[in-house]
Amino acid sequence: MKNLGFSWFFCLMIWVTLNCLVGCQKPGAVHVGAVFTFDSVIGRVAKAAMKAAISDINATPTILNGTRLNLIEADANCNAFLGSIEAYQVIEKEVVAFIGPQSSSIAHMISEIANGLQVPLVSYAATDPSLSAKQFPFFVRTVQSDSYQMNAMASLVDFYGWKEVIAIYVDNDYGRNGISALNDELNRRMANAVYKLPLPVRFTQHDIVAVLNQSRLLGPRVYIVHVDPDPGLRIFATAEKLQMMSSNYVWFATDWLSATIDSFASMNRTALSVLQGVVGLRQHIPESNQMKDFISRWRKMQQQGLVKSELNTYGLCAYDTVWTVAHSIDKFINDGNNFTFSLSVKLNDSKTTQMHLEKLKVFDGGAILLDNILNTSFSGLTGPVRFNSDRNIITSGYDVINIDKMAVHIVGFWSNTFGFSVSPPETLQGTKNRHSEIEQKLGKVAWPGGKTKAPRGWVIADDEHPLRIGVPYRASFVDFVTKLNGSHKIAGYCIDVFTEALKFVPYNVPYKFELFGDGQSNPNYGQLVQRVADDVFDAAVGDIAIVKNRTKVVDFSQPYITTGGFFIIAFVIWILEHRVNDAFRGPPRRQLVTMFMFSFSTLFKTNQEVTVSTLGRLVMVVWLFLLMVITSSYTANLTSILTVQQLSSPITGVESLIGNSWPIGYQVGSFAHGYLSDNLNIQRSRLVKLHSPEEYETALRLGPDNGGVAAIVDELSYVELFLSKRTDFGIIGQPFTKSGWGFAFQRDSPLAVDMSTAILKLSETGKLQEIHAKWFCKMGCPGERRGKSEPNQLHLVSFWGLYLLCGLITLVALLIFILRMVRQYARYRRRQMKLCRPSSSVQTTTRCSQVLFNFFDFIDEKEEAIKKMFMQCEVNPVPETPTSTTSTAT
Repeated sequence: MKNLGFSWFFCLMIWVTLNCLVGCQKPGAVHVGAVFTFDSVIGRVAKAAMKAAISDINATPTILNGTRLNLIEADANCNAFLGSIEAYQVIEKEVVAFIGPQSSSIAHMISEIANGLQVPLVSYAATDPSLSAKQFPFFVRTVQSDSYQMNAMASLVDFYGWKEVIAIYVDNDYGRNGISALNDELNRRMANAVYKLPLPVRFTQHDIVAVLNQSRLLGPRVYIVHVDPDPGLRIFATAEKLQMMSSNYVWFATDWLSATIDSFASMNRTALSVLQGVVGLRQHIPESNQMKDFISRWRKMQQQGLVKSELNTYGLCAYDTVWTVAHSIDKFINDGNNFTFSLSVKLNDSKTTQMHLEKLKVFDGGAILLDNILNTSFSGLTGPVRFNSDRNIITSGYDVINIDKMAVHIVGFWSNTFGFSVSPPETLQGTKNRHSEIEQKLGKVAWPGGKTKAPRGWVIADDEHPLRIGVPYRASFVDFVTKLNGSHKIAGYCIDVFTEALKFVPYNVPYKFELFGDGQSNPNYGQLVQRVADDVFDAAVGDIAIVKNRTKVVDFSQPYITTGGFFIIAFVIWILEHRVNDAFRGPPRRQLVTMFMFSFSTLFKTNQEVTVSTLGRLVMVVWLFLLMVITSSYTANLTSILTVQQLSSPITGVESLIGNSWPIGYQVGSFAHGYLSDNLNIQRSRLVKLHSPEEYETALRLGPDNGGVAAIVDELSYVELFLSKRTDFGIIGQPFTKSGWGFAFQRDSPLAVDMSTAILKLSETGKLQEIHAKWFCKMGCPGERRGKSEPNQLHLVSFWGLYLLCGLITLVALLIFILRMVRQYARYRRRQMKLCRPSSSVQTTTRCSQVLFNFFDFIDEKEEAIKKMFMQCEVNPVPETPTSTTSTAT
């Protein structure tokens, strides 16, 4: 029995030993599949780069020692179906990982195969953001997702202050999902619109022409092109033929363009002539000796005829991808794992199909190898190779390139950490945690047409498609605006203001007037404004009152009949909020828009910009209190009360009208009817509609007891025009214009801002007053002939105390702000001098002008960035220098 027991023990030891020997034995070769399109811009470079990587790996004894790495290639032919078939055929050869493809559409198909067979798929070029780790757990990317690239592209658009763009893209997963990511990023930056114009996957010249002609009907002139690499550069060549590469246009391109032109041979560089002024992105590759050596090696390969294409960033990514897989396989082997495959029960049940799926096997160690890939960390040609939680490689960002005079220039860099800079991101590591807007810099860009000043980026209209401007076809008070009898000419006070203001707009605005109404009665102005909102008209010009419900659907210009204190308050609020409130920061145009919109919106209590600073809130509270008192004191804010001029009139103001049962007249088409009935709760039966100044005069002379009216409530400008031709009528109560008249534009129209600036210039030059006198002072200005003031009548000067209080508090807030800034700047300069510690040979004096420039730059900096500067000084103080070693004269 002892001998028998010993025999069993001996056999067991032999079995264990043999299994250990088998388990520890390294395989002679490991197969890795590579599915990509051989004859393509990316494929030609990737093929040579991967072969170079395989050669280097098999020649390096420190990795896969004793095991040869075999690369089994298959051509996807730019076709998702054919690519899937090739992937099935490759996987039958028991590959442990897939490399590629470069096409996102093919990657979607192969990712499903990789998931089912648990074979890691590592792509160096499939950038579709929808290829997520949650849906495809075995998909890994050694290139950044387009969600990251579109962050950079949206930042580029935002850097120059453009709000609307046209996206031209290929209509597949890569194109659609990339532009969707761009749309999300632009929305996050408060951009207004992305006009999406898709091209077929295999687009033709005819398709390009159709899309470009369609884009010319839109307002934006900022284009973002996101297509597959195209050696013919057909989109830009066609745009040049259509004269769309001129100085009015802006062209951006994602990194497909840099991949294309980087792969051009030097003899093909003349093709870059069609790209004059184009700005694009290129994956940033930090400089290293390793990369320089590989570039030299690539040159030798070209001389030997092994490669014909130049090297692009995707080739470098492909090289690093092979090394990533090799490192993970090396760890897999060193950890004692075996490459074993097993049949899938689900696939084994499919024997009756002709695809022979039963031959496919599941890689038993796929999950382990995948984990090794995700934990890979080494220095490659593209820089440090590491992966984030989304299974995308952690990259340095993008180069911002500009094509000028058939040469590619790097004008700056972008990274998610530092934003835009003229220094490579790796050189900024450790300097700051985050970027501020003032620090965002790019080099000089040559735009289409050769100009270095950034184009406006949009057009309001062109000669083929002029601006459609709706004009009210008035039947009364035609001095404001109407069609002249016997002609098609439209004239009036409002038309003169508009045409004179256009002279101050710094670009051509083709337009055509379109009448709104039948000319028999005054049109409904609410409906006219709604036509602008509904895109029937691009704008509306006329005697259009700026009232709350209209500002919700359109944008108004600066009022050309109004008071001017609102913009002053908005300017003060901007100064106080600029350093702490993101809503009051950004490019100059955006900040000007914010001030204009803020000045209007406070009147209607609809402002979306919330004040943050204590001083800003203080000024805002006082200002709103002043508005509340004034608007509550004048019940009829936007109206004047017109009566027969008498020495003793029973009407003292709108309150006396409300308290009696006298009939009240109003102008047809005016908002006064709704204001009187809805806001002042006057019975509609008391309201008498009047169509013309003649009916005004008749109704007032008849009076309330003889079928006429006691008074007429109307907008001040109509009343003044009426009085300019009649001397025996007067205004009772103090007229007070709350917002006035303005020109209506579609929401977010840039012309609204430019026209506002133009109207202010008209006022400054006195031209606005001249136009007013031309139309309304033919018999003397009516403002000089108002009814005699009553003892209890309110005037603007009645509120001098409130104005003085508001002005003093505003002035004190500004003084406190300036003193705080001076004190903070002095602290900053002292800290800066302490950190620099100039020697006696360093000049420490600075010109006064330079100090002022530095001070303004300082106060323009965001408050958060200043605090971080002080914190860094406190955390990393410079050690004191012995006083005996240096002496500094001041």
